[in-house]
Amino acid sequence: AVDCSFSRGVCDWKQDADDDFDWNPADRDRGDGYYMAVPAFVGHKKDMGRLKLLLTNLKPKSSYCLIFSYRLAGERVGKLRVFLANKKTTPVWEQNKGKDERWRTGKIDIFQGAETTNSVTFESERGKGKTGEIGVDNVILISGLCPED
Repeated sequence: AVDCSFSRGVCDWKQDADDDFDWNPADRDRGDGYYMAVPAFVGHKKDMGRLKLLLTNLKPKSSYCLIFSYRLAGERVGKLRVFLANKKTTPVWEQNKGKDERWRTGKIDIFQGAETTNSVTFESERGKGKTGEIGVDNVILISGLCPED
């Protein structure tokens, strides 16, 4: 497993230069490290912020599972989408509403064909809300298919 949590610094995370705003580090409640967040009030409605995880050394013709924690806190805070580099146009995962402010777990299967996926992008779209935030943390890549709950 490759632990791509933001506090560790083993993975290559990049802010997209062509989007509307950056994701920013935010301190965890328990004080152990930080997560990446977009506060609700940043930018204008429909503005996008993209955070890209560059993946190297993924083997062709094999499967991986990307597991991450996410939070959509606040009324109409916006949308969180995940894109794989080889399928840029449609998100492989999307969430637009949190039932509460709790952290939840997202899982995405990454199937490698002859061409390997070389990046995963977390995209935040600004909603109408003025409070809350969209957060991502504890991003881990494991080989094999995602485990069932």
